[in-house]
Amino acid sequence: MRLHLVSSLSERGPQSITNLTEGTRLTRQGITKHLRVLSGAGIVHGSRRGRESRWELERDGLDVARRYLDLVSRRWDEALVRLRNFVED
Repeated sequence: MRLHLVSSLSERGPQSITNLTEGTRLTRQGITKHLRVLSGAGIVHGSRRGRESRWELERDGLDVARRYLDLVSRRWDEALVRLRNFVED
């Protein structure tokens, strides 16, 4: 669900919780819980406009996440090369 939220915000820009809930089986409260987790990770941030909360991506947070995932990916690639070398020898 969190990946879906990030994708939706990436494709459509800032959105309300009502818009983010459309097409899902979750309640607005369920979506809000996921958004709070993403906010705590620095991936999204919300703002209030009157009674409406609008959520959008936090580009800096995504850059940090991308760098971390690249690091993990490189480590896995290196581990797989070591495993292949061990198995083939």
